[in-house]
Amino acid sequence: MTKASGPPGVSGEAWVRRALRRPRPVARAATALAVRRPFLMVGIMLAGVGACVVMPLSRAAGDPAARDPAATRGTPFTGTAAVGALFTSSDGHLGSHFCTASVVDSPAGNLLVTAAHCMAGRSLAAASGVVFAPGYDDGTFPFGTWTVRATYVDSAWLKNQNPNDDVAFLVAGQPGTDIQQQTGANTLMINEPAQTVRVVGYPDATNAPLTCTAPARDFGPSQLVFDCDNYTNGTSGGPFIANVDPRTGEGWVIGVIGGYQQGGDTPDVSYSPRFSTAVFDLYETAVAAVAARSG
Repeated sequence: MTKASGPPGVSGEAWVRRALRRPRPVARAATALAVRRPFLMVGIMLAGVGACVVMPLSRAAGDPAARDPAATRGTPFTGTAAVGALFTSSDGHLGSHFCTASVVDSPAGNLLVTAAHCMAGRSLAAASGVVFAPGYDDGTFPFGTWTVRATYVDSAWLKNQNPNDDVAFLVAGQPGTDIQQQTGANTLMINEPAQTVRVVGYPDATNAPLTCTAPARDFGPSQLVFDCDNYTNGTSGGPFIANVDPRTGEGWVIGVIGGYQQGGDTPDVSYSPRFSTAVFDLYETAVAAVAARSG
């Protein structure tokens, strides 16, 4: 068992390769900048060791500009706004949720982080896409739904699905929208020690988020492990949040359910790749591409 639902087959996607300078290594993530303008990317971009897979998607019903009729707004929300479920979308209609993602602080305010294996084989074509629903709870969409427009993963993941690189950054929302202004965001942190984390995930069998706070421990030099019950399929990509603000539920995202055994082959033990310089390089690649397309 992995902790993501299996994707359908994908064919006929046009991918374009472009070179992009690998960003400099840093100790941890920088704070967000002031300019916030989303963009639309098409193709694949390779950046030395890092790489980003970017897949096109035209407007679907999940966008703020074209919401799914089933979306319910105005319902009191008691969960974590920056964490949500990833749904399939077909011809403008939401399907089932299959993984978890969370908003990560970025200059354009439109980046999510999840596990790379969640997006493997997932089409972002107009007729069959992926939609993010932040704060989704019991059939309600307190912060709307947002089309996933691009996916970035490391070239090491593309080459051999290295569990230490099981991380993806997603661009969410139509141009001119800023999800982070509505939901808040977690701050990307790298090279953090094992520590107590709050882990939020959306099991396939339920329509409500599962949350547990417990110590994350070292699992070899490049992974973390977290013990908490009932993290079944669908919780892949759920953030490991440290230093949580009790008022907002936001904090430092230091991992996501994924990595070893694609997050774990039992529901009571979950793994995460340790966020390292390579993860921050991938983040900066996504940020630079957003800025280049919106400048």
